Amino acid sequence: MVGNFSQTRRIRILLADSKPIESQLLTGALTHEGFEVVACAADMESLASAAERQAPDVIIVNCSNDSSQAETSVLRSLHATQPHISKVALLQTDHREAVVQAFRAGARGIFSLSNSSFPVLCECIKRVYAGEISASASHLNYLLDSVCEVPSVRVLGVSGDNLLTSREEQVVALVADGLSNRDVATELGLSEQTVKKYLFRIFDKLGISNRVELALYAFHHGAPQTAGWAAHA
Repeated sequence: MVGNFSQTRRIRILLADSKPIESQLLTGALTHEGFEVVACAADMESLASAAERQAPDVIIVNCSNDSSQAETSVLRSLHATQPHISKVALLQTDHREAVVQAFRAGARGIFSLSNSSFPVLCECIKRVYAGEISASASHLNYLLDSVCEVPSVRVLGVSGDNLLTSREEQVVALVADGLSNRDVATELGLSEQTVKKYLFRIFDKLGISNRVELALYAFHHGAPQTAGWAAHA
């Protein structure tokens, strides 16, 4: 069990939680364990202002509320402006997509409220403060699996129908990331000639004529989706 710890300076924590009662309870528990805690709402304006005033060592964002997507977006924006501050994401579940999105948003620590104990959270905070990544084995496996997958961009028509096949969506995502035909072929296990045929079909479906237009089209009209492998076009 993690008890009160002694060190030269207490770890300063900024806790971002939009639920006052939960925030108050967690603040009290962490303070009792020897952390220095300041709480604020989990919106970007409140969080950015508090981070500037308090200069925290670790920021904890509760992404387990009903607006978890909004809070994950806040975490991502905060990481873009304060990349040097270690961050922990509190998640309600161990669902793969939630874990991967939290990592992508800049979290170095993942804590599942449904499957972990409070002492584990304290250990997570201290590990993140020390510059380590703190997550369960399953969380890390989710992250590694996502790295090995091919990104995909969904392109919808005016009526909401898919305009492209799953394989074509993967080609669009890779081209939009700047990969050459050869690199796309390597990623998807195809020949360069097959990739060219895919591109011609994609150009025809979308009414564009080159890779630059395709990248712009993907940026303005595409929606990133869960990565994966498509066995066939």
